[in-house]
Amino acid sequence: MNLIPAYKASSEQIEHFLKNNPNVNQESLLRKGYVVELRGEIEGCFILEEMEEGTYWLKQLYITQSEAAHLPVLLESILLMAKQQHAERVYVHSHQPVVDILLEALQFHPQKEKVFVDKYDKSNGNWWLYHVS
Repeated sequence: MNLIPAYKASSEQIEHFLKNNPNVNQESLLRKGYVVELRGEIEGCFILEEMEEGTYWLKQLYITQSEAAHLPVLLESILLMAKQQHAERVYVHSHQPVVDILLEALQFHPQKEKVFVDKYDKSNGNWWLYHVS
Protein backbone atom coordinates (compact mmCIF):
# COMPACT_ATOMS: atom_id res chain seq x y z
CA MET A 1 0.00 0.00 0.00
CA ASN A 2 1.38 3.37 -1.04
CA LEU A 3 0.06 6.72 0.19
CA ILE A 4 0.83 9.34 -2.44
CA PRO A 5 0.04 13.07 -2.41
CA ALA A 6 -2.75 13.32 -4.98
CA TYR A 7 -1.01 16.05 -6.96
CA LYS A 8 1.94 13.67 -7.52
CA ALA A 9 -0.19 10.75 -8.71
CA SER A 10 -0.71 9.85 -12.34
CA SER A 11 -3.41 12.10 -13.80
CA GLU A 12 -4.79 9.16 -15.80
CA GLN A 13 -5.14 7.05 -12.65
CA ILE A 14 -6.74 9.93 -10.73
CA GLU A 15 -9.16 10.54 -13.57
CA HIS A 16 -10.10 6.85 -13.69
CA PHE A 17 -10.56 6.70 -9.91
CA LEU A 18 -12.72 9.84 -9.82
CA LYS A 19 -14.83 8.65 -12.75
CA ASN A 20 -15.64 5.46 -10.81
CA ASN A 21 -16.09 7.28 -7.48
CA PRO A 22 -18.05 10.46 -8.23
CA ASN A 23 -18.71 11.27 -4.54
CA VAL A 24 -15.06 12.19 -4.00
CA ASN A 25 -14.43 15.94 -4.09
CA GLN A 26 -11.79 16.26 -6.81
CA GLU A 27 -10.70 19.82 -6.03
CA SER A 28 -10.08 19.14 -2.32
CA LEU A 29 -8.38 15.84 -3.06
CA LEU A 30 -5.95 17.36 -5.56
CA ARG A 31 -5.23 20.35 -3.33
CA LYS A 32 -4.77 18.66 0.06
CA GLY A 33 -5.30 14.93 -0.31
CA TYR A 34 -3.58 11.62 -0.72
CA VAL A 35 -4.46 8.63 -2.84
CA VAL A 36 -4.12 5.03 -1.78
CA GLU A 37 -2.37 2.87 -4.33
CA LEU A 38 -2.75 -0.91 -4.15
CA ARG A 39 -1.17 -3.18 -6.76
CA GLY A 40 -0.57 -0.22 -9.09
CA GLU A 41 -4.15 1.09 -8.98
CA ILE A 42 -5.70 3.93 -6.99
CA GLU A 43 -8.22 2.30 -4.68
CA GLY A 44 -8.83 5.01 -2.09
CA CYS A 45 -8.17 8.51 -0.89
CA PHE A 46 -8.18 10.77 2.15
CA ILE A 47 -7.37 14.27 3.35
CA LEU A 48 -5.47 14.80 6.60
CA GLU A 49 -5.91 18.51 7.20
CA GLU A 50 -4.43 20.53 10.04
CA MET A 51 -7.25 22.63 11.49
CA GLU A 52 -5.22 24.28 14.24
CA GLU A 53 -1.82 23.56 15.72
CA GLY A 54 -1.64 19.88 16.68
CA THR A 55 -5.24 19.18 15.64
CA TYR A 56 -5.96 17.34 12.42
CA TRP A 57 -9.17 16.30 10.71
CA LEU A 58 -9.20 13.11 8.68
CA LYS A 59 -11.64 13.95 5.88
CA GLN A 60 -12.97 12.27 2.79
CA LEU A 61 -11.60 8.86 3.79
CA TYR A 62 -12.65 6.46 1.07
CA ILE A 63 -11.60 3.03 -0.09
CA THR A 64 -13.26 1.00 -2.82
CA GLN A 65 -15.56 -1.77 -1.71
CA SER A 66 -13.32 -4.40 -3.29
CA GLU A 67 -10.40 -3.24 -1.11
CA ALA A 68 -12.34 -2.50 2.10
CA ALA A 69 -10.42 -5.22 3.94
CA HIS A 70 -7.41 -2.86 3.80
CA LEU A 71 -9.22 -0.15 5.79
CA PRO A 72 -7.69 -1.05 9.20
CA VAL A 73 -4.15 -0.95 7.75
CA LEU A 74 -4.97 2.29 5.93
CA LEU A 75 -6.18 3.93 9.15
CA GLU A 76 -3.07 2.83 11.02
CA SER A 77 -0.90 4.23 8.21
CA ILE A 78 -2.76 7.55 8.36
CA LEU A 79 -2.23 7.73 12.14
CA LEU A 80 1.48 7.08 11.63
CA MET A 81 1.53 9.90 9.06
CA ALA A 82 -0.23 12.18 11.57
CA LYS A 83 2.38 11.33 14.19
CA GLN A 84 5.17 12.20 11.74
CA GLN A 85 3.47 15.58 11.21
CA HIS A 86 3.52 16.12 15.00
CA ALA A 87 -0.24 15.83 15.38
CA GLU A 88 -1.58 15.64 18.91
CA ARG A 89 -5.18 14.88 17.99
CA VAL A 90 -6.92 13.44 14.93
CA TYR A 91 -10.67 13.85 14.50
CA VAL A 92 -12.79 11.72 12.19
CA HIS A 93 -16.44 12.17 11.25
CA SER A 94 -17.99 8.79 10.49
CA HIS A 95 -21.40 8.06 9.03
CA GLN A 96 -21.08 4.29 8.71
CA PRO A 97 -21.62 1.88 11.64
CA VAL A 98 -18.86 -0.44 10.37
CA VAL A 99 -16.37 2.44 10.42
CA ASP A 100 -17.53 3.34 13.95
CA ILE A 101 -16.70 -0.19 15.09
CA LEU A 102 -13.28 -0.01 13.45
CA LEU A 103 -12.51 3.41 14.95
CA GLU A 104 -13.44 2.16 18.41
CA ALA A 105 -11.19 -0.88 17.93
CA LEU A 106 -8.32 1.46 16.98
CA GLN A 107 -8.81 3.38 20.26
CA PHE A 108 -10.60 6.41 18.85
CA HIS A 109 -12.99 7.96 21.37
CA PRO A 110 -16.54 9.14 20.56
CA GLN A 111 -17.05 12.90 20.89
CA LYS A 112 -20.22 14.77 21.81
CA GLU A 113 -19.60 18.26 23.20
CA LYS A 114 -16.06 19.24 22.40
CA VAL A 115 -14.92 22.53 20.93
CA PHE A 116 -13.75 21.02 17.64
CA VAL A 117 -16.94 19.04 17.17
CA ASP A 118 -19.14 22.07 17.82
CA LYS A 119 -17.09 24.15 15.38
CA TYR A 120 -17.49 21.70 12.49
CA ASP A 121 -20.86 20.18 13.26
CA LYS A 122 -22.23 17.58 10.89
CA SER A 123 -25.81 16.54 11.53
CA ASN A 124 -25.45 12.89 10.52
CA GLY A 125 -22.91 10.44 11.88
CA ASN A 126 -20.48 10.43 14.76
CA TRP A 127 -17.33 12.33 15.66
CA TRP A 128 -14.29 10.41 16.93
CA LEU A 129 -11.01 11.56 18.44
CA TYR A 130 -7.65 9.80 18.51
CA HIS A 131 -4.90 11.06 20.83
CA VAL A 132 -1.60 10.66 19.00
CA SER A 133 1.18 9.47 21.28
